[in-house]
Amino acid sequence: MRERVSRFNSSGSPEVSNDRITNHNESYFSRRENILSARKKAEEETGCGDYKKMYEEALTTNERLKSRLETSKQELAMIQAKLERAQRDCGSNVLETEKKERLSLKKKISDMEEQLKVKGEIKTENQRLKDENGALIRVIRKLSK
Repeated sequence: MRERVSRFNSSGSPEVSNDRITNHNESYFSRRENILSARKKAEEETGCGDYKKMYEEALTTNERLKSRLETSKQELAMIQAKLERAQRDCGSNVLETEKKERLSLKKKISDMEEQLKVKGEIKTENQRLKDENGALIRVIRKLSK
């Protein structure tokens, strides 16, 4: 475990340790050089014969990926066609549903208009009967006097 070195001196201002940074950079670069040299040795050990094998593997992988891409494109085209058909079918169903709703609403409106007419006629008839009733009451009062 690394010990944490205080970055602040006693006055509270940052204090940078140049030795520590230098040592860290040197160790990083030396580790990097060791890794790179190990890779280079591994590549040299595999030799030139492996390039042809690697090339053939890359070609095989490339062909396999092209085949998968083509299959995916075909599946995408089929799915898009299904989606378009479904949207068209759904759209026509929606239109039919909207037409049915519109017709039922028109019927309700005409029924309500008819009810309003009947209500107006009933109000008129009711007022006429009230007036007639009032006249009859006056006639009865005169006759009873």
